[in-house]
Amino acid sequence: MSDPAAQALQPRLLQTQPAGSSTAATGSGTGTSDPARPGLSQQQRASQKKAQVRAFPRAKKLEKLGVFSACKASDTCKCNGWKNPNPPSATRMDLQQQAASLSEPCRSCGHALADHVSHLENVSEDEINRLLGMVVDVENLFMSVHKEEDTDTKQVYFYLLCNFCFFLRSSPPLRSPTLSSHLAPKERQTMFELSKMFLLCLNYWKLETPTQYRQRTQKDDGTAYKVDYTRWLCYCHVPQSNDSLPRYETTQVFGRNLLKSIFTVTRRQLLEKFRVEKDKLLPEKRTLILTHFPKFLSMLEEEIYGENSPIWEADFTMPASDGTQLGPASVSGSPALSKCLSSSSSLASVDAGGVEPITGEKRKLPEAVTLEDAKRIRVMGDIPMELVNEVMMTITDPAAMLGPETNLLTPNAARDETARLEERRGIIEFHVIGNSLSQKSNKKILMWLVGLQNVFSHQLPRMPKEYITRLVFDPKHKTLALIKDGRVIGGICFRMFPTQGFTEIVFCAVTSNEQVKGYGTHLMNHLKEYHIKHNILYFLTYADEYAIGYFKKQGFSKDIKVPKSRYLGYIKDYEGATLMECELNPRIPYTELSHIIKRQKEIIKKLIERKQSQIRKVYPGLTCFKEGVRQIPVESIPGIREPAGSPEVKDPDVLYNMLKNLLAQIKTHPDAWPFMEPVKKSEAPDYYEIIRFPIDLKTMTERLKNRYYVTKKLFIADLQRIITNCREYNPPDSEYCKCANTLEKFFYFKLKDGGLIEK
Repeated sequence: MSDPAAQALQPRLLQTQPAGSSTAATGSGTGTSDPARPGLSQQQRASQKKAQVRAFPRAKKLEKLGVFSACKASDTCKCNGWKNPNPPSATRMDLQQQAASLSEPCRSCGHALADHVSHLENVSEDEINRLLGMVVDVENLFMSVHKEEDTDTKQVYFYLLCNFCFFLRSSPPLRSPTLSSHLAPKERQTMFELSKMFLLCLNYWKLETPTQYRQRTQKDDGTAYKVDYTRWLCYCHVPQSNDSLPRYETTQVFGRNLLKSIFTVTRRQLLEKFRVEKDKLLPEKRTLILTHFPKFLSMLEEEIYGENSPIWEADFTMPASDGTQLGPASVSGSPALSKCLSSSSSLASVDAGGVEPITGEKRKLPEAVTLEDAKRIRVMGDIPMELVNEVMMTITDPAAMLGPETNLLTPNAARDETARLEERRGIIEFHVIGNSLSQKSNKKILMWLVGLQNVFSHQLPRMPKEYITRLVFDPKHKTLALIKDGRVIGGICFRMFPTQGFTEIVFCAVTSNEQVKGYGTHLMNHLKEYHIKHNILYFLTYADEYAIGYFKKQGFSKDIKVPKSRYLGYIKDYEGATLMECELNPRIPYTELSHIIKRQKEIIKKLIERKQSQIRKVYPGLTCFKEGVRQIPVESIPGIREPAGSPEVKDPDVLYNMLKNLLAQIKTHPDAWPFMEPVKKSEAPDYYEIIRFPIDLKTMTERLKNRYYVTKKLFIADLQRIITNCREYNPPDSEYCKCANTLEKFFYFKLKDGGLIEK
């Protein structure tokens, strides 16, 4: 936690017990002090206990683990744990009693302790200590069950104790987007710090019990809150002191529902706490916390309980920052609030006959990407950013080009250009819809589903109508519907398999009189954006001979990368159809991709024009013939000779052989070993987050075989990129950077020696 306010705030939150909460819940989190050891939180007490247990001799560790180990003497023995025949009477028996012998018989089954711990004979000390930590956590939970006075909390502890092994591997159902999905941009520093502070408070705040919630809210029976409270205890609160269990931040698990339940009381307690402890706050943070934080909470309250607040929509996208920093006077502005937090109710509302609008706004790439790009080291051949920005100014000038809102399309316009313009003008809409068997049906959604059934039946005549109807109205399937003038004109029916990491596309069609307008491409692009937001990056579909061309244009391939074991038995097999796959790239904003490519082409065209204008030179005419000269060498004519420098090799075969020999020499160099193959994620997990353009000698060899290097500049640029990437990721004094420095000198010597660059 890098923020000073957050660092100062966290320890005080850990010791806070909200008013009215049960003081007997010693197992529920780090905020409760231990009655036996005043001043110690349960987290600290558990850490001390684990340290003591892990300091035991090996024999005593095995004895403690034997209590939780089933007997393995014979298959008929049903004893589930070794029982000491001489149980200690002292309460601190772990520290005082001598370790039992491995030959000691069990009080229950009579078999020796060695029969209970035989599976631990060759286990490493680290693994033994890990298992002991789990044992201490189980004992803590057992004590919590007996000490807890609140009935609801006691039930959760008992359930957690009985299913401890399950929770070691499980993860909570996540609300999407979660409370922490959107922080204010860091440029808006004041709002960013307030947002971060509030999220931190939620992560370390102890919630009131369901009983207290029902007493406070007379009208609500508290059923939904009890579910959230149970999840919070199991996944967020108990793991703070029982670190064998995986812990999740409250703001990463829950959404608007929980915030609506707890905000009123949490706000009151927070403000009271800050008021009491104002003298302990750092002077530079006092104004922020005591003046701006209450305003922030007031604005947030309006958004939480307001029916039309946009920040709770599943597809809400933060508006782009203008780059200016918010001053204190700007905190009260409500537009800025919609950038600081976002949450939503469960996405089950879509399945429950709900509608999920697709706004058409550009999906924001992670902020870290933008910041890293600004710092990225540039290599030989890169175009200066100043020049690119200057060219961009001319391209975005309405006087210099056709704007995106023009009624006229260029001859080379993208396939989905018309659809994109119609969406911006509100002529067409995209909605993800689904049927429900458990909630009251929405008439508009049902009408759209009937319209989709008609479109699919008409456009896919070989599909049985009953089969189409069954899948379109199946609650497990969803459909991205294309709506124009209030009626359905197309859609894509799909089924998501989140646990398998892919989605099956079942039907895809646009009504015949609305085709050739780019609707199909724009539909697929919206579907890709939708799945990227839901962390599913693979599409699978069976395409007939008429649809293969369409799917190829949308990035689908017959080369299936998803393992067969992941989709076999999940998707429907169609006779005579071809299985195709599409892998999504989270870094690509698909709905804007064609527009981005068009803009890139315009930038390149402008750069070429600028370069041509710089090198274009008009020479004076020849006067030698007036003086009687009848013949001159061609190369003596001004402007004919190649400009100074190393000329490009014209013959592609000659260039290929030169680069092939050079690459072979580089690969045999003794310092080339770190760069022979792509970096493995298992060895450097964050490598591909830092290095945007990875390259290696194996990839260069493949590019050379495919005749990618049509000029020497492309080859030299890739060589230099290898060195630059290495220096960017590794410390300067590392072995890798030393190899890069040596290899760089070597290949530049060879480039000069081969005449590929100037000596």
